[in-house]
Amino acid sequence: MTFTIARFVSLGLSAGASKASSRFFTPASPRCINSIHSLLRPIRTSPRRSYTTTVTAKSFGSAFAFAVVTGGASLVFGALALSRDTASPIPTAEAIIDVVPITQTGSEPTCNLVKALEDLQTEFSDSSVVSTDPNELYAYAQSSYSQFVGTPHTIVVHVRSTEDVVKVVKISKRHLVPIVPYSGGTSLEGNLSAPPSGSICVDLSGLDKILKINESDADVVCQAGVTWNHLNETLKEKGIPLFFPLDPGRDATIGGMISTGCSGTNAVKYGTARGEWILNATVVLPSGEVIKTRQRARKSSAGFDVTKLFIGAEGTLGIVTEATLRLAPLLPTSVAVAQFPDIRHATNAVCDILNHGAALQCVEIVDELTIKVLNQFGTSARNWPEKATLFFKFQGSDDSIQETSRYVESAIAKHGATDYRLASNEQESEDIWQDRRNALFACLAYRPGCKGWITDVCVPVSRLPDLIAAAKQDFEELGLVAPIAGHVGDGNFHALVLYADDAELALVQEAVSRINRKAIELEGTCTGEHGVGTGKRDYLLTELGEGTVALMRTIKQTLDPHNLFNPGKLYPDVLPPSDTDALTEGHAISDSTPTNES
Repeated sequence: MTFTIARFVSLGLSAGASKASSRFFTPASPRCINSIHSLLRPIRTSPRRSYTTTVTAKSFGSAFAFAVVTGGASLVFGALALSRDTASPIPTAEAIIDVVPITQTGSEPTCNLVKALEDLQTEFSDSSVVSTDPNELYAYAQSSYSQFVGTPHTIVVHVRSTEDVVKVVKISKRHLVPIVPYSGGTSLEGNLSAPPSGSICVDLSGLDKILKINESDADVVCQAGVTWNHLNETLKEKGIPLFFPLDPGRDATIGGMISTGCSGTNAVKYGTARGEWILNATVVLPSGEVIKTRQRARKSSAGFDVTKLFIGAEGTLGIVTEATLRLAPLLPTSVAVAQFPDIRHATNAVCDILNHGAALQCVEIVDELTIKVLNQFGTSARNWPEKATLFFKFQGSDDSIQETSRYVESAIAKHGATDYRLASNEQESEDIWQDRRNALFACLAYRPGCKGWITDVCVPVSRLPDLIAAAKQDFEELGLVAPIAGHVGDGNFHALVLYADDAELALVQEAVSRINRKAIELEGTCTGEHGVGTGKRDYLLTELGEGTVALMRTIKQTLDPHNLFNPGKLYPDVLPPSDTDALTEGHAISDSTPTNES
């Protein structure tokens, strides 16, 4: 038996009802963190793929409908239960828009999606640029690795230049239609979802050109859709001994990396996107104006650091289309591994090493459960001792690496380290580091059929053992399986919390909420590198204080008075007076702090 879209509309399902059931969606992207495949690392694929969509009696229980409400009318995309073995597509967005007039009444200007679509189709004569294919509307609202299911967009525009972005922004402004930027689709905190009023998704993935390499100045100019790994591979192919050191995850794009203030495994040596790695950016503002944030010089004292205004803003203040990036010398590296009695001993060893100036490029920590999982995963040539383990990456000449290795081996022995091992050659280094990279995929495969929720908090390094101990206690109390890994050199902690059903998902959400609050209590942050999106908004008042959040809102209101740029992300909802009064100046730790929701 097949239910039609009209039948779903008559059921009267709303956006509010969809929230609880939306997690049953089968993600459109095959690279989703909740999908296991045999590859050792994800492969970049475009979300522009074809799926047939239908709602059958079999899929009815796992489907949901949501309303895109503008005024008194609702634009309903019924039950996108994505299926490869059915043949009846749902109506196109154009057809639904034609049936449901999207207008509002009243004195205030209103969002008009119909007019926006007409203007976009007129502005872009190439039919491949403006899309209302339901599959694309869904796919471009999802992340390949996210635990959040995004609400589909109303229109997707595949831009090809900064000028194209300006055209879309001006149409958005004219008809008050929100805009959500998309580039790599690898975010983790619900950054890509459409707002309830509908939206235009600006697909920047086609802006993928490396425009100019200034080898003598060690910088590069590239578009927002270039991935960091493609950039580094290109430099290597050209024989240029430089690289871009920020490494948040394969296929993360420059635009997305800037927008989330990313970092990665190299942060202990090279810092994050908030350092001086982004020399300038070309940004399209909500007004449609294009600005360049500064010149190409390595440093400048000319006024505010406007570049940093857009780093971590998640597309809420402007859309980054190009950037000039600083490069670093590509030096030889080697990898070493050591085991410890527990996380606290391992972390204390790292603090000791760093405070004495050891030349580390990376230092990663994995707990005993992650090591057990890696051993079972079967891709490693080694069988690691099932203990808390540190993976070191040393950098420099061979003599420098050997000297650093001898110092590290001696220093960590005082903290109970055993089985210290330095790779004997480049291939062994790569093989050992590959085991660290495989931790995510190994952990996902540990409980077949389960999904995973990735945490991301950061505390002062010395407080990391307290945080991990509290998290492990919570996982045990709630009966959850959660392998742990992290960038111990800068106090960044991740757990992959596995869950099989709704009951376990509720427990996961409780555990994640506890971890976020504990990190803030330990003078840390609810997000070390993944950004805020929708997943971490409710913690900002607690972490930053009311005054700081109010200042962020003031900047947002000044640049984007109609709240059209990625609305609903980053900025927390305004609390009612009774809750606001409970906040203390600067920080507020309260049991009534709103918790994370999917």
